[in-house]
Amino acid sequence: MNRVILIVLDGCGVGAMPDAARYGADDPQSATLPHVAEAMGKLTLPTLEALGLGNIATIAGVAPLETARGAWGKAAVLSKGKDSVTGHWEMMGVVTKTPAPTYPLGFPPDVIAAFEAAIGRRTIGNVAASGTEILTRLGAEHVRTGYPIVYTSADSVFQIAAHEEVIPIDALYEMCLTARRMLTGPHGVQRVIARPFVGDAQRGWTRTERRRDYPLAPPDHNLLRALQTQGVAAHAIGVVADLFPASLFARRERTQSNPAHLKAILRAIQEGEEPFVFANCEDFDMLYGHRNDPAGFARALAEFDAALIGIWSALKPGDLCLLTADHGNDPTTPSTDHSREYVPLLIFGANVRGGMDLGTRATLGDVAHTVAEWLGVTWDGVGSGAFAL
Repeated sequence: MNRVILIVLDGCGVGAMPDAARYGADDPQSATLPHVAEAMGKLTLPTLEALGLGNIATIAGVAPLETARGAWGKAAVLSKGKDSVTGHWEMMGVVTKTPAPTYPLGFPPDVIAAFEAAIGRRTIGNVAASGTEILTRLGAEHVRTGYPIVYTSADSVFQIAAHEEVIPIDALYEMCLTARRMLTGPHGVQRVIARPFVGDAQRGWTRTERRRDYPLAPPDHNLLRALQTQGVAAHAIGVVADLFPASLFARRERTQSNPAHLKAILRAIQEGEEPFVFANCEDFDMLYGHRNDPAGFARALAEFDAALIGIWSALKPGDLCLLTADHGNDPTTPSTDHSREYVPLLIFGANVRGGMDLGTRATLGDVAHTVAEWLGVTWDGVGSGAFAL
């Protein structure tokens, strides 16, 4: 049985795309992996180097190899956007032609008023902020008043934070469902996110693992739907489970950290039955890119590289493993936002010919064609076709 293990290194771009200036002042200068290496002096990533990462871009410490064990290349993001949903959807053959709405100044008053009327209570916040910052600013007021905290970020998200002892978790989830039903059309944010937390002002606030995402459904013509229709089961690991409707997966594991994601990927290879494993390792982006922490980013890359040896060794003869990214997130620029970058492509497995240059692909949609061809599924979505492996 052929299988595909698709692993997304969230935020690990390899250089600015030609249209980067349209997306932010720092985007044209962004090159996530090369700049992390430059900031640290070098990166030591022997497994990724062996697969051909150094052939994709100039990354200090990661040598280009004529005898790379994997096939290598890079892909442009054809969609209008530089966020996780856009990147993951394009991997599944959906190109977003209009950027999803974002709210750097908060949501319009009429949106907040309608939401408050629907849930029967006031809200506080309505700003763009990080998850830790918003709790420091408003956690105590929330506990005192019982008003949920509404906030957003650079992404297209409507987030609702609530202390689990103030607003029960089921009530928070119901508020999110209400928001999801309301936020359509011009205010159709990509995700509504429940952000439960615990703690107090003296000891500090801690977000719990009972986060839940409510994604906007992609167009029905996507590879996951095609796999399902043709009897091929998919297994989601990490944030992938939050970027698509749950019904598209036979199995979902919402793991919360790179070590947990990597353990789940290894279990899926060793014990799983689903032919398609779709996983995301989000710590690069969430913990280090958004916080402008190149040292932490480099440590996470080294930890991933060490774990990748075990994943590589566990692959079975019919397995294809594909590594890529969804966007960039350069921690060395002043911006804390995602960056508009090319993303790497590394493909390996017992039946994959190493040392092959896949070139610069015009769209991440070519990933969907490659998955479909490897799994024997009919697919006619966007892209120029499967990688010649």
